[in-house]
Amino acid sequence: MHLLKKVGLVGLGLVAGVSISLHFAAIADKETLATPLPVEELRAFTEVFGHIKSNYVEPVTDKKLFVGAINGMLNGLDPHSAYLDEDAFKDLKVGTQGEFGGLGIEVGMEDGLVKVISPIEDTPAYQAGVKSGDIIIKLDDSLVKGMSLNDAVKHMRGKPGSKIILTILRKNESKPLSITVVRAVIKVKSVKPKLLEAGYGFVRITQFQEHTGENLASALNNLVKENKDELKGLVLDLRNNPGGLLDGAVAVSAAFLAKDALVVYTDGRTEDAKMHLTASPEHYLRGSNGNDYIKNIPASIKNVPLVVLVNGGSASASEIVAGALQDHKRAVLMGTQTFGKGSVQTVLPLGNNTAIKLTTARYYTPNGRSIQAKGIVPDILVEDPSTAGMDSIFNLREADLDKHLINDKQPEDSANKLNKTEALPATKTDSAKTPPVEFGTRNDYQLNQAINLLKGMQILHGNKQALAQ
Repeated sequence: MHLLKKVGLVGLGLVAGVSISLHFAAIADKETLATPLPVEELRAFTEVFGHIKSNYVEPVTDKKLFVGAINGMLNGLDPHSAYLDEDAFKDLKVGTQGEFGGLGIEVGMEDGLVKVISPIEDTPAYQAGVKSGDIIIKLDDSLVKGMSLNDAVKHMRGKPGSKIILTILRKNESKPLSITVVRAVIKVKSVKPKLLEAGYGFVRITQFQEHTGENLASALNNLVKENKDELKGLVLDLRNNPGGLLDGAVAVSAAFLAKDALVVYTDGRTEDAKMHLTASPEHYLRGSNGNDYIKNIPASIKNVPLVVLVNGGSASASEIVAGALQDHKRAVLMGTQTFGKGSVQTVLPLGNNTAIKLTTARYYTPNGRSIQAKGIVPDILVEDPSTAGMDSIFNLREADLDKHLINDKQPEDSANKLNKTEALPATKTDSAKTPPVEFGTRNDYQLNQAINLLKGMQILHGNKQALAQ
């Protein structure tokens, strides 16, 4: 349990003020470190290093060459392993607390350009109109092509109140878009509850942060009280949730599952990478002074009819929660297929305020399903009509990323076929004229379908009780 105690994250990419997916750990595999170093390869490396130092057109510092070599090693492994310089490492640690400086977009690198995985709700980028799937080709007057992802993220950071111009390529747009975003100190509210109507509650989780479990417990308590202890149904919204802290995902699952139920397990080469995490306090309490907030949730929450909304932007920690609730048959999953990030990253500090983020394990649902490069297929496929027919984040998944890990439980070609599963929209719309709907509002088509399902379940339950009498 060393890794979990040091902080576990499960999410995507780098953020221009940042949230990624991993464990913090100050340990390394001693067996690997004891392996003899490859002499021939090291000789070739030193020769290349010497040639660059002597012959490159301009002087190059040793630090730049070594950092470039580290970046190259990690970038060649998979899409989620990376070098974190001092700024990136600091932002990562601060970002898990839900407050950080930047634009509020989660990004990755594709073909040498920065691709927006998801704008974070209620942030400057989201409000300025940056969308999932956007390709950033210029940052102010600087071309992105040729930059590393870390360099691009550095350029996007800056003093709160300062402006940056993003030049963006977007599907179905004939020319590049220029979007001005004002940097800010971003405070992300991860849990957003509301009572939709009498008897039916809604909780949206935008990220899994340090206090997400506690905030969810408080939200559920208030929803039950607000509805006079007669909650008939609940919608848990994980759409476009890119992940976050692993213990946050365990806590959210524990709120709805029986105590000690298996939530997720991981498997990797080292003993620390092999974990079985259950709905028990030792697996979700962190920094809460030992207060078991899950224990204080009303018992009725364990049995209230539950629909979980997911889509192609639901990744990693979101998929852990969705997979656990689906395997235990605790909820009906509705929406579209999830992203498919089923790997765990470990943050290994290097001792100079930098770190590496290294993929160390795959994670599996309680029934042993690997989500990697496949995702979670909902029980009921419902597509948002406002995104029907659009090439967007819903068509970009882990399996589309270069050098992604294969699904060890399923052949690649089979997994890819599943990734192409499409949900048929109930209504044909002109997506160019229909703006994406705001989640949790009256016009949220998928939410409305979830409420209709809950009401149908309530009617069915009532009929069964009447027949029993």
